[in-house]
Amino acid sequence: MKVIPYGRQSIEQDDIDAVVKTLKADFLTQGPKVEEFEDAFAKYIGVKYAVAVSNATAGLHIAVLALDLKEGERVITTPITFAASANCVRYAGGEVWFADIDSDSYVLSLESTKKLIESKPKGFFKGIIPVDFAGLPADLEAFKILADKHDLWIIEDACHAPGGYFTDSKGNKQLCGNGNYADIGIFSFHPVKHIACGEGGMVTTNSETLYKKLSSLRTHGITKDNMAENHGGWYYEMQELGYNYRLTDIQSALGITQLAKNSAGVVRRNEIANAYKEAFKGKIKFQNLAKGSVNAHHLFVIEVEDRKGLYDFLKINKIFAQIHYIPVHKLPYYQEIGYESASLINSEKYYSKCISLPMYPTLTSEEQEFVIEKVLTYVNV
Repeated sequence: MKVIPYGRQSIEQDDIDAVVKTLKADFLTQGPKVEEFEDAFAKYIGVKYAVAVSNATAGLHIAVLALDLKEGERVITTPITFAASANCVRYAGGEVWFADIDSDSYVLSLESTKKLIESKPKGFFKGIIPVDFAGLPADLEAFKILADKHDLWIIEDACHAPGGYFTDSKGNKQLCGNGNYADIGIFSFHPVKHIACGEGGMVTTNSETLYKKLSSLRTHGITKDNMAENHGGWYYEMQELGYNYRLTDIQSALGITQLAKNSAGVVRRNEIANAYKEAFKGKIKFQNLAKGSVNAHHLFVIEVEDRKGLYDFLKINKIFAQIHYIPVHKLPYYQEIGYESASLINSEKYYSKCISLPMYPTLTSEEQEFVIEKVLTYVNV
């Protein structure tokens, strides 16, 4: 029986050809393919600037630094996310505060965030990091209104959601990471994500100031922009403490061909999601989709009472589901630094029941029918 994973990359001949061509070219890193990828990605998302980085975690790190997060300052995010969404705050010496999720959409709850902010004096918090969980866009227009009222910045963790969008109050389609309501957007190019580069990420913004800061932090804080006439071509200046968070030309070449397929990939992901929804409607709970939104569907998550039993049953049938995620405040590191008393009821209830089913564009209808059959057989509905 063929193994069916929860997610996987799709590498085709044009992807291979693009990488081979770059391997035979003059630059393997710091060459023209990186800028080409950045330009293509910015155009696709509809944002002014895109900065390619070694991975999305690196992108989150330089994003909080570019927004001048200092030691001891506080940032709000969701506990239902990969740890990096919170860890980036800790990297800068900041404090993470968790607001609860919405029990139907699974994204950061606006009401929970508002309640948390208003429980403290103005200036207590520095920013908010909403996550487009599973590919479902957060309502960033609403978060922006809240953030502006309290002088907070927003980083949109859009790692699950390239090609997803919500519709704002003016009827405009707002693609995830386009910078119209968030200061910075973050994307991931891990193999199970929409755009697979092996590893990699992209940071997006409409601010020229932030773009320059991000570009500097990505490359050791080094620039050649201030070269004087009496210096040779070797001259450079390290103006701040930066990092080696660069993406290679090899990965960028792959990213360019992968990006070109993403629109079709999102369509296929939604076809798969709709088939799941039709099969499970009225029987099994799944993520709610707000009107006017398109879920990019990195994941398709359901809730069941006997999650461990279903997980094991699917594994026996060579269906490798996954759990997304253990709440960040329940991880040992966060427990040890003072989060053991955090009470996030919706997040913890969600975690006790959630399981991610196979979701990737090359999943066949026959494979999906097999998955659906096994799920329904186990839950006996």
